[in-house]
Amino acid sequence: MHRHRARSAALASGLAGLLATTALATPGLAFAQAPAAPAAAAPTQSAAPPTPQAPPPAPVQTGVIQRFIVKGNERIEPTTVISYLPMQLGETIDPAKLDAGEKALFRTQLFSNVTLDLESNGDLVINVVENPIINRVLFEGNSSIKEDKLKDEVSVRPRGIFTSAKAQSDVGRIVELYRRAGRISAEVTPQIVELPQKRVDLIFKIDEGPKSGVLRVNFLGNKAFADNDLRDVVVTEQSHWYKFFSSNANYDPDRLEYDKEQLRKYYRNRGFYDFRVASAVAELSPDKNGFVITYTLEEGPEYKFGKIDVQTDLKKLDKNVLLSLIPLRRGDLYQDERIEQSTDALTFAAGSAGFAFVDVRPRYTPNRAKGTVDVTFDVKEGPRVYVDRVDIVGNTRTLDYVIRREMNVSEGDAYNRVLVDRSKNQIKSLGYFKDVEITETPGSAPDRTGLQVKVTEQPTGELSFSAGYSSVDQLVIDLGITERNFRGRGEDVRARVSVGSIRQQVDLSFTEPRFLGRDLAAGIDSYYYKYDLTQYSAYKQQTLGSGIRLNFPLSLSSRGSLNYTIREDDVQVDPAFCDTTQIVVSTSLCDQRGNFLTSLIGYGFRLDRRNDGINPTRGYYIQMNQDFAGLGGDVKYVSTTADGGWYYGFNKTFILSVTGQAGDIEAWGGDHVRINNRFYKGGNTFRGFQTAGIGPRDLSLSSNGQNNSALGGKVYAIGSVELTIPTFLPEQYGIRAALFSDFGTEGLLDARDKRTIDLTTGLTQRNPLIRDDLGLRASAGLSIYWKSPMGPIKFDFSQILKKEDYDRTETFKFSTSTRF
Repeated sequence: MHRHRARSAALASGLAGLLATTALATPGLAFAQAPAAPAAAAPTQSAAPPTPQAPPPAPVQTGVIQRFIVKGNERIEPTTVISYLPMQLGETIDPAKLDAGEKALFRTQLFSNVTLDLESNGDLVINVVENPIINRVLFEGNSSIKEDKLKDEVSVRPRGIFTSAKAQSDVGRIVELYRRAGRISAEVTPQIVELPQKRVDLIFKIDEGPKSGVLRVNFLGNKAFADNDLRDVVVTEQSHWYKFFSSNANYDPDRLEYDKEQLRKYYRNRGFYDFRVASAVAELSPDKNGFVITYTLEEGPEYKFGKIDVQTDLKKLDKNVLLSLIPLRRGDLYQDERIEQSTDALTFAAGSAGFAFVDVRPRYTPNRAKGTVDVTFDVKEGPRVYVDRVDIVGNTRTLDYVIRREMNVSEGDAYNRVLVDRSKNQIKSLGYFKDVEITETPGSAPDRTGLQVKVTEQPTGELSFSAGYSSVDQLVIDLGITERNFRGRGEDVRARVSVGSIRQQVDLSFTEPRFLGRDLAAGIDSYYYKYDLTQYSAYKQQTLGSGIRLNFPLSLSSRGSLNYTIREDDVQVDPAFCDTTQIVVSTSLCDQRGNFLTSLIGYGFRLDRRNDGINPTRGYYIQMNQDFAGLGGDVKYVSTTADGGWYYGFNKTFILSVTGQAGDIEAWGGDHVRINNRFYKGGNTFRGFQTAGIGPRDLSLSSNGQNNSALGGKVYAIGSVELTIPTFLPEQYGIRAALFSDFGTEGLLDARDKRTIDLTTGLTQRNPLIRDDLGLRASAGLSIYWKSPMGPIKFDFSQILKKEDYDRTETFKFSTSTRF
């Protein structure tokens, strides 16, 4: 009994300290008590002589309960208190049962102190001190995080029971919330304000502290890839003043784990089978204004695929057929993605043969001496397990069906690990979630399993501002707003405004990624743009249009598309150029002034087998599009374009790329190809030549000198060969260089587009000043790319190898842009 009383006295002392002093002795949690609210004055009563009281019976250790007596309760009824006890009247109790009773009452969290005493007359006296009721939960000092978000994070609620444990837990939750927002030094101090009737206001006083940015992201041990390349792989970004819209330029320990996985994928998909991240360390700078994050890498040697084999005991599956389905070949660069593709191919092949419960597991045998990895795929019939149910948790914004439609398995389907893994990757690829985990949960029967899909939301909206300058467009300013998960339905909404010296443009687009519940992306676009091309082609153009599009998969690496567009073009030519007494440009150009309505339908195809969509080092892609104009409107033509590229990396420094593009546009139904629908090449599409610098040109003279108006071509074909070369500069400078050679041609105007009017006779005749020589153009030079602190800058130094005498050339061009 002495033990019970000692513990009760300690608990009573703790509550007194909570409500009457300024600190509670709990590690990591300090309570400060605000001034108590004034209590109502008690009514005065006349003094009366005290009545003699008999001394209470002495407590005993064992005995039979004759009566329950509850003391100290204010709000809670005695019968309620007694109902929580694991004992009844007439029961014989001992110290162990008294201890169990005290613990039962403490577990209710209704009381801050409890003692049970059995007196000699059989009365079990229950002394309780009730926990206060929370009147309000308030937050003070928060500015970077809104109060609604803090309320959602804490577990305490008004009209709930106050306990120090709950408050301590919520302090940790708030600190963690600030930590994830990049404020590592945030401090939270809870205060209580006592109110009448055993109520309190709970106040969390917050000192947010400065935001802890990322001063630098360093890599140690990397030899195959430069630091700047790896910084593009990890999500964590270095803090810069112009990245005030970025949510990844602050320190977050959880993000480091995600970055380690991204680095592993990056290396393992580029031949580094032994790669691992030895450590990821974040060090706070001495002045505590940010962190320096260092990843220590162990790259290991580069591997290629060795022997590829398939082992199976299933009689209905032909080993040779399975081998032919594997997209792996001996000597290819080792890539984890190729293993996953092969596993998927074998799984679906087995499923097509009637094996719904197939288990495909790759076995790896590295040969470090030869630098190869042998891969054997074991194809076995797995246990028959069905999916009982699929639960989605953690999605606070994204609707359930957006996640479920990415699942390749659903309730009642046969469980397949490959399909579950693919579902996880598809959900991740949405870009809505920071993390995705799919775990198995017990099902309703031994052959049933549940799947729990746990996601962690991340921001999907973006406000971007970019400013740049180039020798072609001069000053260009872009402002864009993007929401990739509009209303939590997975819809993509974009708005963009671009203003420059040559073009002014407004774009609006909306995309539904799963139109009609299928893997069919549908979108609508509206746009208005204005081009001032008088310095290149003697005309101005205003266009207002809208279109719809569909995009759908054809295979794992190819997609198809359909589109319809309707637009109105207004072509303007300076009236002085079309003066009948002195025509200084082609009459065909003057004839095309005015408004024209274009209605076209098109389709496209793209096959992409590059190992990286941004910085490829292996693989190829092919794309083709064709548009038919004339389904109504004033314009009739067929336009066909195609482009492609092939990439081969000899090592991290020497990467060879061969790319090409071609196009043709032909009128039909008696129409002709108007100047604004023709192709204009040069500038960024043909280095060494100005924008619209190649192709047909009008050399007519004006009063101000030579006009040299580009007329555009109906046909073009351009190829490019580029080889990256070492710069022998420190990697942290972010400078790389490439040798290039561009070659191609453009031209082939219609005869009517080369006519003019003889001012003496008034007759139409061929204009000898319109040049349209479908000759070869070629250039070669050096391109330098610099990842500057303000964004990428590109310098092109060109030498013209072949040109026509009327082409417009430029031997130097630079451009830059930044987004923040």
